[in-house]
Formats: sequence, structure tokens, C-alpha cells
Amino acid sequence: MPRLLVATSNPDKLREIRAVLAASPIDLFSLADLPPVEEPEETGTTFEANARLKALFYDDHARRSGSLAGQPELLTVAEDSGLVIDGLGGEPGVYSARFVRPDASYAERFAEIYRRLEANRVPRPWTARFVCALSVVAQGKPVFETRGTVEGTIADAPAGTSGFGYDPIFFFHKYGKTFGEVSEEEKLLVAHRGNAFRALDRWRLEPHPY
Repeated sequence: MPRLLVATSNPDKLREIRAVLAASPIDLFSLADLPPVEEPEETGTTFEANARLKALFYDDHARRSGSLAGQPELLTVAEDSGLVIDGLGGEPGVYSARFVRPDASYAERFAEIYRRLEANRVPRPWTARFVCALSVVAQGKPVFETRGTVEGTIADAPAGTSGFGYDPIFFFHKYGKTFGEVSEEEKLLVAHRGNAFRALDRWRLEPHPY
């Protein structure tokens, strides 16, 4: 059975990824199955660059230590994701998890987004999208990369307590609700992370030379 290391320490992201891949015949591991290691600095200026950086780093770590060492069939996948707001020049973008400051609450981040949109007199609708770029590494080299997106707008005010991160301010017009107001199953059917990992699952079923 193929072995997939999902290189994230975010429990909410890991839960979504497990749900997307639940029906796949794959042996899924997380960073909790490896010895602890300090996270790499995300120095990329694009989602793709950061995803690739993390996938390479954790693939190397997995092969050097722990129960996954020496597994030739091991695939390591890392993702980088965030919210892109057109009226803010793409912010928070790759800095979504560090927007305002690394330890800021999402309530603080929401408030700053609304402040900037109003201060810059950005006309409605405030178009935005969630982006998830993922990179798959096998035997120390990238072998597959893809990007999943979902289009929407910034809601007039945060709504809902479901989901996580920026979900309460992302309004998805087909549902007529924010991602904070829908179930996880509804969200994964259309959302960026679900789209990206379904593409990975389709790719995994193809024959590969590595």
C-alpha cells in the first residue's frame, strides 16, 4: 500500500485532508509519527514555493529518522494555503497565517482586513479566493504539484462558527453563506484544499517512473 506523509502540524488541515482521502487505499502518516523537528522558515513569495520548500524539508527529515526511514515508496506532501483579497493587492496571501503578527487572533486579523478595505475605499463586492498549493516529493525530488482554488467575496461581517481560519469572512455565493456557516462536508466539496487533494488522489492512481 502506498505511504503518504502529510507534512502539516495544523490539526484542522489534517482533519480535512484525512476526510478527502478517506476512501483511498493509502497508508497516511502525519508529522506526529516522526521525531519533533523545528519547522522550516517559509521564505517563498508564492504558495507553490513554500509548499515545495516544506515538502522537501519534511521528506528529508522522514528519510533520516523515525519509523518512515528507508521507505522507498514513501510520498511526502506539503501544502501552503491562504486567503487572497483582490482589493488588498492579494493580501494576506502567503502571509495569511502570520497576518498582523504571528500570534494574532483571527478576530484581530478580520478587524484589520475590514479596516484596510474601508480605509482604501475598496468598492464592493470584495472579491477574494482561497488558494491551496501542494507539492509531492518522492525520493528527494518534487514529482507532482497542483493548485486548488475557490472563488468568493469577503462578507460584510464575520458569520458562523464552523471551519477555521478565515472561513467566517469568506462568502461562497453558490451556498449563500460563509464557509463558517456550512458543514465540513459541504465545504470540502468546493473548497481549495479539497480540490487540491482530490487532484493528488487522481494523480496517485496513474503510473509513475520514480
